[in-house]
Amino acid sequence: MLLPVTLLSQTVTDQTLTLKASIDIALAKNVQVEQSHNNVDAAQGGVLAAYGAYLPSLTANGQWLRQQNDGPVSTHVIGGLPYVSGGFSVTNSYSTGLSMGYTVFNGFNREATVKRAVAGANASSDLFSRTKQQIVFTVQSDYLTVLRNEQLVKVNEENLKRDQRQLDRITESHKVGSLSIADVYRQQSIVASDELLLLQAQNTFDKSKADLISLIGMDVSKDYVVADPSISPDITDAELRSTKDTYKTMDQLAKTALDVRPDYRSSIESFHGAEAEETQAKGRYYPSVNLFAGYSFTGAPLANLTDDKGINWGVQIQWNLFDNFLTNQAIQTASVDRRNAELTVLQTERNVNVDIKKALLDLESAGKQYTASVKAVQSATQDQKVAEETYNLGAGTLVDLLTANAGLVNAEANKVNATYNYIASKMNLEYAVGNVTY
Repeated sequence: MLLPVTLLSQTVTDQTLTLKASIDIALAKNVQVEQSHNNVDAAQGGVLAAYGAYLPSLTANGQWLRQQNDGPVSTHVIGGLPYVSGGFSVTNSYSTGLSMGYTVFNGFNREATVKRAVAGANASSDLFSRTKQQIVFTVQSDYLTVLRNEQLVKVNEENLKRDQRQLDRITESHKVGSLSIADVYRQQSIVASDELLLLQAQNTFDKSKADLISLIGMDVSKDYVVADPSISPDITDAELRSTKDTYKTMDQLAKTALDVRPDYRSSIESFHGAEAEETQAKGRYYPSVNLFAGYSFTGAPLANLTDDKGINWGVQIQWNLFDNFLTNQAIQTASVDRRNAELTVLQTERNVNVDIKKALLDLESAGKQYTASVKAVQSATQDQKVAEETYNLGAGTLVDLLTANAGLVNAEANKVNATYNYIASKMNLEYAVGNVTY
C-alpha cells in the first residue's frame, strides 16, 4: 500500500537513510508502483461491472415532440356545416416511460465474463505485488552498493594513513643516514598514489549515494547519511551456517516460490482469463433469452400526459444460426490464446526454478568467497606486519614492504566485496523465492 505523502518526511530522521526508510520512500514515490496500483483499481471496476450483468437493467426516458404543418387551406362541408382544414398548425406531444430488461441466458457469456474479470483483477494484484518486490530489490541492491563503497573508502583511508606513517619513518631514517633518498622518493610516490585512489573511492561512493537518493525519489541536492545498524560489515560463522541450513533444499524453495511468487500466480490467472475468453467465444453458438417490461405515458398537452398509459412485457429469444464463420474464427483465436497462456505458465515455472537454482549457487559461492576473504585478510595482515618489522630493522627491502601493503589492501577490499556480495546474494534469493511482502 502506498504511503501518504505526509508520512514521507517522518520516514527519514536527522537526514539518515536506513534501508527500511529507503524502501518505504521508494514504494511511496515510485511511478511504476503507482501505475500498477491504478491498474488494480481499474481491474476491480471490471469485476463489479461483470457481476452487474446478473442484475436487471432499468432505463427511464422522456420525450417532447413539436410538429408544425403549413399547407393549403381548404373548406369542406360536412353535415351542412363548413370545416376549414390546412393552413398553419402546431402540435405538441409528450411521452415518458420506464423499461426494464433482464438477461436469462446468453450462452454462458455472463459467467465467462465474471471469470475473466476476476482473473484479470487477480493478475493485476499479483503484478502489483511483484512490481513492489522489484522496486524493493533494486533499492536493496543500490543501498548495499553505497555501503560497499563506503567501506572501500575506509580501506583506502587506512591504507593512506599506514603508508603516510611509513613515509614519516623512512624520512626520519633518511635524516640519520640509515636509508637512502630513493626510498623516500619511492614512498612519497606510493602516498601520492594512495591519495588518488582515496579520491576515486570517495567519488565512487558519492555517486552511488546520489544514485540511491535519486532512485527513491529524494532531493539529490541535500546530504544524507546512509547507515543501517542491522547490516553488519562482518558475518559470523553462526550466520553462515544458519543461512546454509535455511536455504539448503532446492525442491522446497521451488515449491514455496510456485505457491507465493506473484509473477507465477499472475501467469496462472492470465491462463484462467484465456479459458474464460474461449468459453465466451463458444457461447456464441447458443441462443440468448431476455425478459423485458415497460410502462409509459403519452399525452398532449403536457397536462394530459397521464391520460394515455401503456404497459408491455415479453420474452425475446435470439439465435444466430449463421454468421459467416465469424464465431468459428473467434473460437480458434481464443483457443490459440489459451494454449499460449498455458505455455507462458510452463515457461514462468521454468524461470522460477532457474532463478532459485542460480540464486542458491550465487549464495553458496558468496559464502565460500567470504570465508576465503577472511582468511586472506588474516594472512595478509600478518605478512604486512612481518614485512614492516623486517624493513624497519633493515633486514628487508622497501619493495617487499610495498608488496605486502598492496596485498593487504587487496585482501581488505576483497573482504568488503565478499561481505556485501553475500548479503546481496541472500536478498537475491529472497527475491527469487518471492515470499517477502511489502
